[in-house]
Amino acid sequence: MTKRRVGVLVMSYGTPESLDQVEAYYTHIRRGHPPTPEQLHELTARYEAIVGGFFPLRENTNKQVKGLEDTLRAEHPEVEFVCYQGLKHAQPYVEDGVEQMVKDGITEAVGVVLAPHYSTMSVGGYVKRAKDKAEELGLKMSFVLDYHLHAKLIDALSTRVEKALTKFNDAERSDIRVIFTAHSLPEKILEMKDPYPDQLLATSKAIAERVQLTNWQFGWQSAGQTAMPWLGPDILDVLKQIQKEEGVKSVLLCPIGFVSDHLEVLYDIDIEAQALAKELGLHLERTESLNTDPLYMQTLSDVVYTKWQEESKQS
Repeated sequence: MTKRRVGVLVMSYGTPESLDQVEAYYTHIRRGHPPTPEQLHELTARYEAIVGGFFPLRENTNKQVKGLEDTLRAEHPEVEFVCYQGLKHAQPYVEDGVEQMVKDGITEAVGVVLAPHYSTMSVGGYVKRAKDKAEELGLKMSFVLDYHLHAKLIDALSTRVEKALTKFNDAERSDIRVIFTAHSLPEKILEMKDPYPDQLLATSKAIAERVQLTNWQFGWQSAGQTAMPWLGPDILDVLKQIQKEEGVKSVLLCPIGFVSDHLEVLYDIDIEAQALAKELGLHLERTESLNTDPLYMQTLSDVVYTKWQEESKQS
């Protein structure tokens, strides 16, 4: 009996693969407007600071795509799942991934984003691009919109918090301020009743309950430099405020909005926030990224398989 072949489009933001691709990458992000020489210099310097020209995000994403395919095939051997990559701002673009599935003879597919929390401005954008291309090419495709409270995801994140708390040898656990973070988005999402902030808070609360945290809060990071206001408070402002007004000395950052090591983690937290913490006399640590953690791969496998089953029953 021939196995059913199901395509899985694994979508993410994308990153340049080398320093000479930084300009084209940011031109795409800025909708065709190249960065100024000053902006390009600053952006390139950030990449050089974290990885010396080596770009871990792309490799991490490649490993996550393969890890998901391996997990799906191991857990559901009766179906031949084939994973494809679709990136927002780098090749292969979201549309390229959909097109490749059709070229390979795939007739049914599921899309999933490497981001557990839904926003119309993030996950919604990926889904629209993939859906439009799939409809154009006649591919039957369904989408996982979020998985922010999946039990295995909460397990993986809680384990990381527990492990990171052991790095504070000189502090009482109740004195360590745990701050959950995610990428800020423009404030206008609040008028749209976007679920993003509430989903992030729900994940934070679930981890806090699991780990029995009594001293925690939420903060935003990595806001874009635009004229419109973005969600705050920014994590850098939070660090200054809790040190000055509350006398906090130990801080653990848990970037729950990010599933792998990339610029927002390796630069914005490990370099920028860490430099500020030293200046303020804070002991700052962060939790390890999920990357290809088996529990995260199982989370993705579960939500993809469940979505495919739901669609199969309806057709």
